[in-house]
Amino acid sequence: MKKLNFFLIIGLCVIQLFSVPTMASHSISQYVIDHEVTKSTGEESQSKIELSEEELKATFQAIVSDIVKNRNQCIQNLDAESLKASYNLKIKVSLWAYESEAQKIKYFKNWCDKQAVKFDHIESVVKVRKVKEKEKDLYGILCFNSTAFTYSYLDTPDVPNTFYLGTSHYINLKKDGDHYIITKEWYTDPFADSLNLNTLKTDEIRNYILNHTAPDYLPDERTQKAIDYAHKYCGVGPHPEYLFKYNKAYKNFNPDGGDCANFASQILYEGGGFRKNGTWNYDNRDGTKAWVNAQGFKNYIICSGRGGYLARGTYQEIYKEAYKLRPGDFVAYEKKGKITHISTITGLDSKGYPLVTCHNTDRLLVPYDLGWSNKGIRFHLINVYY
Repeated sequence: MKKLNFFLIIGLCVIQLFSVPTMASHSISQYVIDHEVTKSTGEESQSKIELSEEELKATFQAIVSDIVKNRNQCIQNLDAESLKASYNLKIKVSLWAYESEAQKIKYFKNWCDKQAVKFDHIESVVKVRKVKEKEKDLYGILCFNSTAFTYSYLDTPDVPNTFYLGTSHYINLKKDGDHYIITKEWYTDPFADSLNLNTLKTDEIRNYILNHTAPDYLPDERTQKAIDYAHKYCGVGPHPEYLFKYNKAYKNFNPDGGDCANFASQILYEGGGFRKNGTWNYDNRDGTKAWVNAQGFKNYIICSGRGGYLARGTYQEIYKEAYKLRPGDFVAYEKKGKITHISTITGLDSKGYPLVTCHNTDRLLVPYDLGWSNKGIRFHLINVYY
């Protein structure tokens, strides 16, 4: 009898165990974010299962990627109106974020008109670094974004050109029904110096660009090594193994004001084989002014005889001379009388238009003037003697 009771008890336990509702593992993340609502004794109660950090990151990886995908589609279509659905325009900081993106779409349109191009495809790779729940249904997210822009010239629509931009974002996302909206967004903006749009003599420039073709150019061995180094360590691009990564042998000076000159120096030293000296040097996680400072770097290259001027002036004044730039040369950008940025030429597009690669913000093979269209920006075109 005791044995019979024992087996009856075991049997009842097994029945109860397998009658408990289960949830598929792939739906756990959404289940937690939305909150489980269970019913017992006729009353509703909420219970929350804490996500691990990796589960939370994986969940918002998909959410942020979808938001960025929609934004890219709006940029490609030059459609600022459809972008409004991603923001809460009643919140001031969300409105500012939208207005900034809408202004960029307007800038892209103007730049495309000037350049005689259209965007054929825009695609991003997002990497969520950190997610924190700030309050119920409101999340703060840190993420990297590498975006590939493919464009073609209007007279050669079957010839694609692709460049990459890398940005670092802090986003607040608020759950709104069955989706999330942006209530705040800050990021390293590659177009910060283009939001005050200015009118150029676009017809003249447009015709000049369309009448060009890429030159028959083959870099020498030193220059090719410089190009390869720049493309490997710029932080963005088509190769996943190098995405969002700099050369760890060098300090990242972005938190100290910018890493552009440091990276340009690396390209010349590590890639181009230029020797260090007392003025231009990097050692023990620090560099001289000529190595790490944009103004200092430009002055050093000119004064040392390692490079010379092709031209300097506003875009209107230098765009024709810019076609003389070749990979390994660089562009210094002057703002309010001071050099604030350095970019290295690492390619030419299908019309021979110079393309730059740099840090802060990370660029790979980007048209040299894209993002530098404000009145008052002056370009210094420097030929480097390899």
